[in-house]
This record gives sequence, structure tokens and C-alpha cells, in this order.
Amino acid sequence: MPDPFPYREYQGHRPGAPYSPPPDFSSDVIYAWQPQQGADSGTTSPQALLGHHSDLRVLRGAYRTQRRVATFTALGYFTLFLVLSAFAPSLMTGTVSGGLSTGLLLGLLQVPVTCLSVGLYEHTARRRVDPIASRIRKQAELDVRRGAAS
Repeated sequence: MPDPFPYREYQGHRPGAPYSPPPDFSSDVIYAWQPQQGADSGTTSPQALLGHHSDLRVLRGAYRTQRRVATFTALGYFTLFLVLSAFAPSLMTGTVSGGLSTGLLLGLLQVPVTCLSVGLYEHTARRRVDPIASRIRKQAELDVRRGAAS
């Protein structure tokens, strides 16, 4: 089997010079992203076996939303705490009950808010991201079976 990366060994390229493949470069190397060449028209190309790009786009969007919700929950509360500490010191030094200051109470609430952020992350994963990922996984398994059968 020929080396799929024959250019690794090639040292003839000079910086600034146009690239040309090494002299022994085999043009018959087939990569996974290239369509299969063959007289058999019934074969399925690797692109068809990899799933639909729109499914992956939807999965990336759901995952992006999941990250943003969890991140903005934790960082939003922390930013609010910092802004109040900087611009409302009289509010933060005020007492709530029994000598407990508002700033200390809001600082102690960081832990439950962080736990809430983790819970939101898990909830959005189970509700939005995991179903899309499992659908793509099932489709990929079907595509592999179809490709192996042909």
C-alpha cells in the first residue's frame, strides 16, 4: 500500500517557490473526501455516507445555544455581583439580618447559581443536543450499513 502522505519525505520545496509535488507522487491515491472513481455506478460516494451538512449545522447551533445559556447564567450573575460591588458599596455593606451583609449573601449565592448553570447545561443537553446527536449517529450507522452492503 502506498504511503497516503508521500509529501512528508519530500524536502525539495523551497520557501517562496510554487509548490510542485515530489517526483514519485502518486496521483492515484484516493482520500476519504474525494469521490470514488469506478466503473460501478451503484457505489455510494463517501460524501453521501457522511450524513447531511444541515444536520451537523443544527447540532452545532444547539450546542452553541447550550454553551451560551450556561455561560451567561454563571458569568452574568458574577458580573452583576462585581458591578454591585464597584458601584453600589452602600447596598453591598447593608445588613440583611443578624449581621449578614448583602455582599456576603450575594457572594454565598454564587455556589447555587453555579449549580443552576450546570443544571441548565445538563437540561439543554438532554432536551436539545442529545436527540440531534443520536439522530445523526443513527443516520451514520444506517449509511455505513448501506455502504457495506453495496
